[in-house]
Amino acid sequence: MDIPSNLTTGERIRLLREARGMSRPVLAGLCGRGPDWLKKIESGERPIRSHSLLLRLAGALQLTDLSLITAAGENVAQPVVLGRLTHPAMPAIWKAVMTRPLLLALPETPPDPAALLARVRDAWRLWHTSDHNRTQVGALLPELIQDAEIATRVLEGRPRRSAHEALSEVYRLTGQATAYIAPPEMAWVIADRALTAAQASDNPAAIAAAAWSLGNILRSTAHPDEALEVVEGAASLLRPHLDSAPDDWRGVYGALALHAAVTAARAGRTGDAWRHWDTGDEVAKSLPASYVHPSTMFGRANVDFHQISVATDLSASRQALGLADEVNPDAMPSLERRARLWVEVARGHLQRGDRTAALHVMQIAHGISAETVAYTPSARVAVLDLWREAPRALRPEAGRLAEAIGVAIA
Repeated sequence: MDIPSNLTTGERIRLLREARGMSRPVLAGLCGRGPDWLKKIESGERPIRSHSLLLRLAGALQLTDLSLITAAGENVAQPVVLGRLTHPAMPAIWKAVMTRPLLLALPETPPDPAALLARVRDAWRLWHTSDHNRTQVGALLPELIQDAEIATRVLEGRPRRSAHEALSEVYRLTGQATAYIAPPEMAWVIADRALTAAQASDNPAAIAAAAWSLGNILRSTAHPDEALEVVEGAASLLRPHLDSAPDDWRGVYGALALHAAVTAARAGRTGDAWRHWDTGDEVAKSLPASYVHPSTMFGRANVDFHQISVATDLSASRQALGLADEVNPDAMPSLERRARLWVEVARGHLQRGDRTAALHVMQIAHGISAETVAYTPSARVAVLDLWREAPRALRPEAGRLAEAIGVAIA
């Protein structure tokens, strides 16, 4: 975009942020700061002298050249690295997804779609119960992708629709396992294939679940309005069926509501965020107390966890920490979701300036699921801030945690 040359750094940041459709709390959060900090930067009340913070702002705004912010000449301009995190499972998954052959080797015996669905659901269980879920699930995905693709090719009628449902589940799981490590073009391919396969299955719940996954991609790429449109459209698809729907259909509907709540919160839309959370809360009340959706983990515990996430994303740290005191983390069967809860609690402590508590809580999260912390951007930002700003006596401990998750502190 053309940026007037007479704008200050703060004015440039505001212009670029608004052009991306990002709220001030969202951009500030991506930089590990609060919205008041960014407001002062944008207004010119506070100069930004930290080169590393300028790079983080540029990265969060998806800029490739720092001079778009600084406009200070070649001596300050610098390319911005927008690379994804790396994981050893990625090459094989990339090959399975991106080099899918036009003609697959077809088996002599037609695959059993029920057995295929069972394998996919076992993989979802592993995703939620392993503390190294990306590694273990990532090893399964290439073969699952191939087998599900073959099944949709060779089966007909109702078995083929079941195979498409399984294929959609495989791609949804692939999207979860490759979040923040897949190149953007691959993330979009995965989301599109999940939705296309779900539509071919002719199963409204599968379509809505695929839309939930697509919403995750849209939200993570700074398209909150489009994410809300997708998940609200999927909710409308399920709503007419809710009175007589199976529990898992209502579970997907509730997960869509929680997704919308967090998306609205990250965009700073307080009223919308709590309205969507209330919808999810009502759905959870309509389901058995022990109910948990097998992939989204929607259920009573996840609704309570999301209440903390919404408060944290709205920078209501006192409320978030008060809510955290009331939840039972062990009620959540997913280690991944449990670790993310503690990341949210750590963020709440950081918002209040309590770095000692934040470090302790982040260590709990790392102990529950090391890979969740290592591959969650908000957790990595929090750990880096802890290392930089922890009390002197705790800096060695914060440094060890940063090294354990691969955050550069040199």
